[in-house]
Amino acid sequence: MPSLDPQIGAINERSSERMNFRTKPRIKKMIQRAAALSGVDDSVFTVNAAYRSALETIAAHERTFLHPIDHEVFFAALDADTHPNEKLRTSFDRHKKTVTSL
Repeated sequence: MPSLDPQIGAINERSSERMNFRTKPRIKKMIQRAAALSGVDDSVFTVNAAYRSALETIAAHERTFLHPIDHEVFFAALDADTHPNEKLRTSFDRHKKTVTSL
């Protein structure tokens, strides 16, 4: 079975999991058309597209990008020698009382 994304082909696991979903006929036809143009079946095409989208979504949530001016302000704040004020201490106390960590 061909794979469009080398990352998917490099995953050394047996494809044993199922994902079932319904879609609109127009969407299905477009996926099938794009898959045919790519030379793969619609399952390979759909998994490839979903996997790429999943990686992009995860990366977007795990990274922070700053504009140059924001970068300067952010790192200046990190470098500043500050101590917790009363408001921060109160927040930490409230967090300890209300949040359970595993």
